[in-house]
Amino acid sequence: MSMTNFRAYVLEQTEQGTTSFAMKQLSIDDLHEGEVTIRVAYSSVNYKDGMAAVRNQIIKTYPLIPGIDLAGTVEHSTDLRFQAGDEVIVTGYGLGVSWHGGFSEMARVPADWAVPLPQGLTLREAMILGTAGFTAGLSVQRLEEHGLRPEHGPVLVTGATGGVGSVAVDILAGKGYEVVASTGKAEERHYLQELGAKTVIDRHELSGAEPRALNTSRWAGAVDPVGGTTLQYILSTLQYGASVATSGMTGGGEVMTTVYPFILRGVNWLGIDSVQCPMEQRTRVWHRLANDLKPRHLNGRLVREITLEQLPAALHQIVEGNMRGRTIVRCK
Repeated sequence: MSMTNFRAYVLEQTEQGTTSFAMKQLSIDDLHEGEVTIRVAYSSVNYKDGMAAVRNQIIKTYPLIPGIDLAGTVEHSTDLRFQAGDEVIVTGYGLGVSWHGGFSEMARVPADWAVPLPQGLTLREAMILGTAGFTAGLSVQRLEEHGLRPEHGPVLVTGATGGVGSVAVDILAGKGYEVVASTGKAEERHYLQELGAKTVIDRHELSGAEPRALNTSRWAGAVDPVGGTTLQYILSTLQYGASVATSGMTGGGEVMTTVYPFILRGVNWLGIDSVQCPMEQRTRVWHRLANDLKPRHLNGRLVREITLEQLPAALHQIVEGNMRGRTIVRCK
């Protein structure tokens, strides 16, 4: 295959408003203008990708190549920070939403979006992590910046079989934390225990019969990609001075709370944004994910690898809630 011709999945919209998602043969001129041209080695499957390709949500412009993550090798760069042969990671910003993304054999992006692959990670491992792993790593970093330590007690991870949750369980357990994993999938108890969860609880335990401003304090910290009533319960059960890192809303966007957890227990509600995260912090998190935050099961139970041809089925799986851990897409 030449650099100028490649395959990619393209999301298109008709004049009637219907959409199609299909593999296309493209040329490099079909991509957006950008300083760095990348031969994509791997992408990954995220819930956000399913929202785009299956539910036709979040997309800003058509036609578009979805895929909010990619890792690959620079083919050409007009920016002196990168040269042919460099291995890079691109996640966040407008990738796969308003800019052609990672479900493609080639990509072209602004140089300011590219992160040099840190020593200690392969391109494959970088996409096993992807946006979900980056979000988990950023969550743990923010919790530790606000004082979380293993000796403080149990740390809750909600949505624990999902991408963010699975990586967070693995990272926290590897750092010596007592991890309590919450899931609605009883059959995945053994999987979560293999990742390092000391206790696995049903997600229904995280909501009281009647909402209360304060409940018995339980958690030294929490990683929460769920939101909704789950987050409401977490806020009411955090220990004094503890924090919850919020990164998602699969359980809903509304959270009914009061000022009491904040003024009586001094808790911290930390917002986690992986899309516009400043490059200095982004680079630091990726460096830590290659070192002290690197999951122990990165190349094991945590991952499933598929081809580009298998992508549509995987996207349906993730929006239906039938995917665990991380699924990566081999694009090369």
